Amino acid sequence: MAIGSRTTDGVPKPSLGILVAISSVSPVSMQIYLPSLAGMMVVFSATAGEIQLSMSAFFVSVAISQLFWGPLSDAVGRRPVIIVGMVLFVIGTILCLLANSIEMLIAARVIQAAGSCTGMVLGRAIVRDLYGPRQAASMIGYVTMGMAVMPALAPAVGGILDRYYGWQGGFFLMLILGICVTLGCVYRLPETHRVRRSTGAGQVVRSYGALVREPIFWGYAATAAFNSLTYFAYLGGAPYIAAGMMSLEPAEMGFYFMFVAAGYMVGNFLSGRFAERIGMFPMILTGTLVGGLSVVIITGFAFFNALTPVTLFVPMFVLGLGNGICLPSALAGAVSVRADLAGSASGLTASLQVASGAIAGTLVAWLYAHGSLAETPWGMIFVMAFGVTVSLTAALFVRIASRIPTLRTAE
Repeated sequence: MAIGSRTTDGVPKPSLGILVAISSVSPVSMQIYLPSLAGMMVVFSATAGEIQLSMSAFFVSVAISQLFWGPLSDAVGRRPVIIVGMVLFVIGTILCLLANSIEMLIAARVIQAAGSCTGMVLGRAIVRDLYGPRQAASMIGYVTMGMAVMPALAPAVGGILDRYYGWQGGFFLMLILGICVTLGCVYRLPETHRVRRSTGAGQVVRSYGALVREPIFWGYAATAAFNSLTYFAYLGGAPYIAAGMMSLEPAEMGFYFMFVAAGYMVGNFLSGRFAERIGMFPMILTGTLVGGLSVVIITGFAFFNALTPVTLFVPMFVLGLGNGICLPSALAGAVSVRADLAGSASGLTASLQVASGAIAGTLVAWLYAHGSLAETPWGMIFVMAFGVTVSLTAALFVRIASRIPTLRTAE
């Protein structure tokens, strides 16, 4: 069954293009302005911590918002929630462009984030509406492979726009993207969730109450969250290391950021190709171990004082590869434990992912700015190593728990 046709019971399927588009808005918004961070410190007369807060606030807003969007979509459907979210993203982006202080920018980023995450979290729920667990892992891999193209290009494009139009250039592009995706959802996104659940605060609490009592859900969710923490630790530390220790220009930095996104695309292609055939756990374990290898490589370069732009960013191709192999299966597992709560499960898992990103980015920025780890890459490396270790532990828990009959979930 190809995306864009209909299921055997006549439910229309959204096209691959619209799924990629709605899933790309949030990650593009996270990354396109990374090369402009140093320049924004000057424009807004802000400290590195205040500028970092614009990223951390984005993560926190995404994390909290997804807790509500998921259950709401279980009650009223995926399509109306995504459309509302895209409109909110457009409003937030306009406010970012109008910002004349760092406080106003941070507030606008919170609004932008709250809307942008609807497509990312509900795109996974839409796939689970249409497919079983293993096939969902493959389809999520293909969707995120396509989704990774725009975030892969975003830092490079953001660096070029920063050179010619200043920090606002990337936000103008976000505005155009938001308007186009909103129109695409209105005209090209069918509803896939046909079985409605009652709405209201009580139902939200009951939905999450059912999920938190599922140990295997927590195993899958923790695997995804700490895999993401490893990536976000890099995302939080690399711009400061590249700008502060290596004096890279925004356009150069944007080019190097493409390495990790390229690895993520390759990993997602492998997930799409093999997850349905070999199962979710082998993909999760392989991806986590590959991510661990990237930390080992960059640790070696740092230990021998051999960090250069190439040796800082190329190992991140390996990290992106590991994330791309692991995450589709971990996410598919999380939303398959209770298929009737796919929206809520997707929202909670994504919220945990982004919350881990906010913590990792803030911690790395603090370590970079304070104490004996300032002006070194070790703060970033230590946080990355922690993320890999916990993710591997959670993955092994999934394997053990899946062999216990009373806890086993479908694969």
